[in-house]
Parts: sequence; C-alpha cells; structure tokens
Amino acid sequence: MEEFYLVSIFLFILFLFLGTGVWVGLALFGVAYIGLEMFTTRPAGDAMLTRIWTGSSSWTLTALPLFIWMGEILFRSRLSQDMFRGLAPWMQGLPGGLVHVNIVGCTIFAAVSGSSAATLTTVGKMSIPELRKRGYPEYMIIGTLTGAATLGLMIPPSLTLIVYGVAVEQSISKLFMAGIIPGIVLAGLFMMYVAGWSLFRPAEVPKIADKMSLGAKLYESRFLIPIILLILVVIGSMYGGWATATEAASIGVIGSFLLAVAQGSMSKEAFIESLLGATRTSAMIAFILMGAIALTLAMGFTGLPRALAEYIDGLQLSKFSLLMALMFFYILLGMFLDGISSVVLTMAIVQPMVINAGIDLIWFGIFIVIVVEMAQITPPIGFNLFVMQGITKHDMGYIAKTAIPLFLIMVVMVFIMISFPELATWLPESMRPAR
Repeated sequence: MEEFYLVSIFLFILFLFLGTGVWVGLALFGVAYIGLEMFTTRPAGDAMLTRIWTGSSSWTLTALPLFIWMGEILFRSRLSQDMFRGLAPWMQGLPGGLVHVNIVGCTIFAAVSGSSAATLTTVGKMSIPELRKRGYPEYMIIGTLTGAATLGLMIPPSLTLIVYGVAVEQSISKLFMAGIIPGIVLAGLFMMYVAGWSLFRPAEVPKIADKMSLGAKLYESRFLIPIILLILVVIGSMYGGWATATEAASIGVIGSFLLAVAQGSMSKEAFIESLLGATRTSAMIAFILMGAIALTLAMGFTGLPRALAEYIDGLQLSKFSLLMALMFFYILLGMFLDGISSVVLTMAIVQPMVINAGIDLIWFGIFIVIVVEMAQITPPIGFNLFVMQGITKHDMGYIAKTAIPLFLIMVVMVFIMISFPELATWLPESMRPAR
C-alpha cells in the first residue's frame, strides 16, 4: 500500500497549492521538489534542471507556438464573417436550419486553430448575433456552440494532442491523423442531435425566408475557398508525408498571414496583438509542461508509476474496465483543471497502465481528448463555460444545462471509439512518414 501513501501525499500537496491560487506550473514544480527531497536521495535542483532542459528543448514542441500563432492571426481576420456567408446557404435547408452553422463552423475553424477557446470565440462572434436575429432558440444556440467548440481539441492541429504526443513520445503527425475521422464522426453526431431537435420541436425552428438557387449557393461558397485551401495545405502536407507537424505549422502561419493580408485585416496593431497573444499562451503551456516534466522525474525516482501499474495489472482489469475507470477519473479531474494540465499531470502514472493493458498509445490519445472535451463543458471549471459566459453574460448553470445533450453525445462517442478503434488507427497506419 506504499504507492497509495505516496499518491495521497502528492495529491494533497498539489491540491493544497492549487487551492491557495498558485499557478498550475508552479504547483507541479512544488510537488516535484518536495517529492524528490522527501522520498529520494537525488539532489532535487540538479536533477530537475537537467531533465527540464532535455524535455523542453524538443524540436517537436516548436509546432505548439506556431499553431497557436496561426490561430491568433485567423482570430483577428474576417474569417468568422466569411464563414457564415459561405456556410449559411448550405445549412439552412438541413433539418434544424442554421444551427448547423455552429457545428460546421466549429469543425472548420478547429482545423486551423487547435484551441477550443479560440474556436468558441471566433464562431460565436459570427453565429450568435445572426442566429438570434433569425429567431432560433437561445438554448440551442448556446448549447450547440459550447459543445461543438470542443472539436478544437481533437481535429488537427490540436494543442492537446501536441502536448500528449510529447508526453508519451509518439508522432505528432500520426496523432493529428488519428483525430480527423473521430472528429468528423463527433461533428456528425452533433448534427444528428440538431436534426432530432427540429423533428421533435418543429415549432421552434424558424422558417426559411428565401430559398437560394444552386448557382447562388455556389457563388456564396467562394468565401470558404481561402480557409479550405489553408486546411488542405496544412493537413495535406502532413498526410502526404511532405512535412512534419512543425513544418506544417510554419506553412500554416505563413498561409494565415497571407489570408489576413488579402482580406485587409492584418494591420500593424493586429499583427502585434496576434504575436503577443501567441506568446502569452505558449509561455503558459510551456510553464505547465516544464512543471509536468519535473513531476514525472520525481515520480520516476520514487518508483510510483511502476508500482501503480503493477498494482492495476494485478487487479486483472479488462481493457474496457480500465478505460471506464480512466474516463470517470479524467471527467472528475477536468472539473478542476484545464485539459492540457490534466494530460501532463497524469501521463507519468497513466502511461504505464495503458501500455501494460496493451492499449495503443495513438488510439488512447484520441480517447483522452474526447474525455478532456467533456471536461471543457462541466462545471465548476469547464473552460468553455467561462468563455461562453464572457460572450453572452448568461449564468454558468444555464450554459452548462444547455450543453448537457452534447456532453452525453461525447459519452456515446467514447463507446463508439472502443467498439470501432479503427476510427482512430486507420489513417495513422496508412500515412506516409514525413521526411
């Protein structure tokens, strides 16, 4: 039972730090330092400095600030207005009408942002005023947007998948490919929910004012061409084996900059703001990652991950039972921490369990992202709830209630992934390695 004694101490110290308002990165450093000093004979300072430098100097990590910068540039462009103009003619004829713009818009922007918060803010900026103006119910506008924005965590380029890939030493490009099909399937399930709503409550669906001809729809679709081309270049370069994740991120930054310049929205002030925004976000994530590296080192020296893995292995849990336990664990953890923090905080312990159970690490990355997506819309710390509250000024409880159907759909998606693991493994196994 010694491993549970250590876990209890680590968790107590961690939540003590977090409860007093200490930054997540600093809390992780504190737990790591105390763990090394109390339970090992290794000099904490030297060991942590060496391991942090080795881990944080990874070339793979350079993709992270680049993808963040790409999203920041596009956030400050006219992309949101153009997306609504291009999508609305095609969505209004579907069961549920223009509510589908929330889901499809989030899916498209997720493919160039990597962040659920950026996806929610950008798509919300375009869709909320338009849907309200057309008379759509507020609970459908808020709920679908809050839930669908979580696709920013799964559909590449995903910041969470980059962090996970670095933590478990797996190919970022393969993880990106693994997220494409599950992301599209999840978006499809969200759209089915909207269609079901329109069938059960047809009186709440506003009537279409004017039906557009096919030619008019195609003409309006010209506004989608730039963003679709950018997605194809960024994702296609990785899938085709022409670029690594870092090189694709560089292409994305250049492409988004050119797109913003062509739209006339890249002023000097917008460029500086995009750079500062990317720097702030990247520094925050890097600090958390360095703290997680230090904590992983401390746990490694105490032998805790190995002991816990052996204990779990001794319980003879089936893969399904282990995955269910991890799903509930991450949902609970996500109520208090953001997705990236949840991943980096736990991988040192969870990875040996997953490997011992024979679970593919690429597949498990997508599983983790789906569960972390759920945590984005669960109170009290669901990050998307805070972002949506800032946009709409609605009560947090109201926003969480509107997102419950989307949360349940994500639970269904977990079981679909377990039943059909090929959804996440087929593309990575078929892709060519980048040079």
